[in-house]
Amino acid sequence: MADTESLRQVAHSRAPLSTWFGIVLLFALFGIIVLAVIGPAPRGSDYEQTRAKKRADLLKTSREEAAKALTSYIWIDKNKGLARIPIERAMKLTVAELARQKPASAGPIATPQPAAPAAASPSPAQASPAPAGAPQPGAAQPAASPPGQAPASPSPRTTPSPAPPSPAPAKIP
Repeated sequence: MADTESLRQVAHSRAPLSTWFGIVLLFALFGIIVLAVIGPAPRGSDYEQTRAKKRADLLKTSREEAAKALTSYIWIDKNKGLARIPIERAMKLTVAELARQKPASAGPIATPQPAAPAAASPSPAQASPAPAGAPQPGAAQPAASPPGQAPASPSPRTTPSPAPPSPAPAKIP
């Protein structure tokens, strides 16, 4: 019984003053180490002006390089015959090339035919009978369109895939 009572006293006792003082000293030591490692940061106006000057110089050099690339001749690959030409010359050559070409007429715009997926359609043996006037899927279609009507545009037609033959029932003798 004495053991449990002494354990309760230890668990509920307050930390001595020296423990708190040690914790404060530990934090202070950590702060001093951090200041020694990092050191004073140069965040004055000179630092910002130096950074701004470096950025302005970098921007100036990159713009000069881009302007030089756009206005000069240079070989890209001499073996393949690839060269960089000034942009003004390239625009003049492109306009002259397009002026020489004869404009081609655009064909009529055809709407795509809806294609029924072969896997989704039931086989003809399982399908319900079609109306009397409807054309059969396997039946031959007329080869020519009526006179006076020309097709709007040649559109690729997909032929339906033939249904796999159904197994014939076995004959019993």
